[in-house]
Amino acid sequence: MPTIQTERPFVLTTPSAQNAIDLFAGEWASKFPADGPAVQAGTVPLFEDPRLNWADDRLRELSGHGFSGQSVLELGPLEGGHTYMLANKLGAREVVAVEANARAYLKCLVAREVLDITRARFLVGDALGYMRSVERTFDVGFACGFLYHMVEPVETLALLARCCRRVFLWTVFHHESLFVQQPALRPQFGPPRDAEFGGFRHTLFPQYYGDGIDYGKFRGGVQPSCCWMKGDEIVGALRHFGFTSIRSQEEENPYGKAISVVAVKD
Repeated sequence: MPTIQTERPFVLTTPSAQNAIDLFAGEWASKFPADGPAVQAGTVPLFEDPRLNWADDRLRELSGHGFSGQSVLELGPLEGGHTYMLANKLGAREVVAVEANARAYLKCLVAREVLDITRARFLVGDALGYMRSVERTFDVGFACGFLYHMVEPVETLALLARCCRRVFLWTVFHHESLFVQQPALRPQFGPPRDAEFGGFRHTLFPQYYGDGIDYGKFRGGVQPSCCWMKGDEIVGALRHFGFTSIRSQEEENPYGKAISVVAVKD
C-alpha cells in the first residue's frame, strides 16, 4: 500500500483503520492484536506480549494487586502495544505513557483511536523530566525495553522508586554472550566504567548508536549513546532505592541476556 505523502495530505478512500495505520506505512514494529481490526502494520506481537501476563502474576503474588484497577506510569510506550494491554486487557484504571520520540508518539495516538484505548493518556516529552517534576505517585511503574537506552540507567530506577510503589521492568543487560551472538556490535561498545548514583555503586557499559540513523524506524534513546548494566546490579539498585520484595527472571535474547523484574515496596 502506498505511503500517504505529507505534500499531498488528503486521504480520499473510505475512512478505515488501515488508512490511519498507513500514515506511517513501513515504520511500524508492532503487529496489531488478533481481536482488533484486521490491519497490516508490523510483525512484533507487542499488543499480545506474554511478558505483561508474567508481570501481572508476579505483582499479584508480591502485593495482592496486579494491574487491574491501578494507576500505571509507562516509560517509552513506543507504539502503544503495551499501553493497550495494560488498559484494555489487564484492567488498569489509568495509564500515563510518556514518549520522547515524536513519530512514536503519533503512532501511539493512531493506536489509541484504532483500538479505543480510552483509559490511557499519551504525553510527548522526556520521561525522566516528567518523573523529576511530577508531584503525584503511581501504583505501578512500567518500563519495558527502556532502561538500556538510558545514559544514567540507575537514575531512572531511582526516579521510578520516587514516583511508584511497585515496578515492572524488562531490559537487556550486559553479558559477554552478546558478542558471541552479535559480534558486529562489539565496536559500538566502549570500555566499562565505574559509576555511582544516589549512593549506589555500579558498572556501566557505554553503547554508541552510530551514524546514519533512520528516525522513521529508530527505537533507541534520545542521546547519541546509552549505557547498559549488569543484571545483578539492576536488582541491587532496586533494593538500594527501597524495593524490598523482588522477583526476577533472566532469559536468552538475540542481544545476549534479558531480565524481567517485578519489585514492590513494603
